[in-house]
Amino acid sequence: MTDENLLEVTDLVKHFPIKQGILIDREVDQVRAVDGISFYVERGSTLGLVGESGSGKSTACRAVMQLTKPTSGSIKFEGREIAGLSRRKMQPLRREMQMIFQDPYASLNPRKRVGQIVADPLKQQGVARGSDLRKRVQELLERVGLSSEHYNRFPHEFSGGQRQRIGIARALALQPKLVIADEPVSALDVSIQAQIINLLDDLQDELGLTYLFVAHDIGVVRHISDRIAVMHNGKIVEEGTADQVCEHPRDDYTKKLLAAVPIPDPRESRARRAA
Repeated sequence: MTDENLLEVTDLVKHFPIKQGILIDREVDQVRAVDGISFYVERGSTLGLVGESGSGKSTACRAVMQLTKPTSGSIKFEGREIAGLSRRKMQPLRREMQMIFQDPYASLNPRKRVGQIVADPLKQQGVARGSDLRKRVQELLERVGLSSEHYNRFPHEFSGGQRQRIGIARALALQPKLVIADEPVSALDVSIQAQIINLLDDLQDELGLTYLFVAHDIGVVRHISDRIAVMHNGKIVEEGTADQVCEHPRDDYTKKLLAAVPIPDPRESRARRAA
C-alpha cells in the first residue's frame, strides 16, 4: 500500500449462505454477492463504483465499513488492516470513515429532530456538548445548504433533496477522511441530483475529502469520479480513469451501461439505437 492510497481492498469476498431444512438448516448453496474484488482509493480523490442493481456494490461498501463481516479478503485503511475487527476496535475508526445512505427517507429517524440526528455522532464520540454542540450542528447545516433555523424541525418537514443534505451533514459531523456514498442520488429527481453532486464536489474541495461513490448510472459517476471501477455479478470487470472507461470501454458490460445513459438529442438517441 502506498501513502497516496487511503483505502486499499484486495480479494474481497462476501458470500451469503442459502439454507434449507425443517428441523436442521443445512447450507445448499451460496450467493456470491462480492466475489474477489480489488481496488484502491487515493487520498483526496473519488473512485466511482458503478453497476446495475444486484451487482454487489452496496455489499462491498458495507463490508468496507465493517457493517457486514467479509467472508475473506483484505481491507486496509491508512495502511491498517481492518477486516474482521471487533465492534469495539472499529469504534475509533468510525470518526475517519462515514457513510451516506441511498434512501433519504429511511436513513433518518422520523422521531428525532434534525439537530439531534446531526448531533448524534458528535455526542457518541464525545466530541462536543452543550452550546458548542448546538453551534457545530448549525454550522454543519449551513455548510450543506440548509438553514440553522432547521435545527428543531423533523425529517418529514423536508423534501427528499433536503433530507439527503441532512444525511450528508451527519456524515461530515466527525470530519472523516473517507466518505462512502452509497447511491446518494438515485432516489432523487434529476435536477436535485445535480445539486447534490455539485455539493459533494464543493465539499471535497473545501475539506479534502476522499469519496467511494456508488451508483448504477455511469453518467452520474463520470461527472464526479477521477477513476471508475465497473462491477458486474460480484466482480470488477473494468477499471481505469473516468475518461478511459467512458471514452474507450473494453468490456461489453461497460458498453451496455454507457448505451443506457440518456442522450438529450432525439436524433442522436435514435442513431445510437440503430447502431
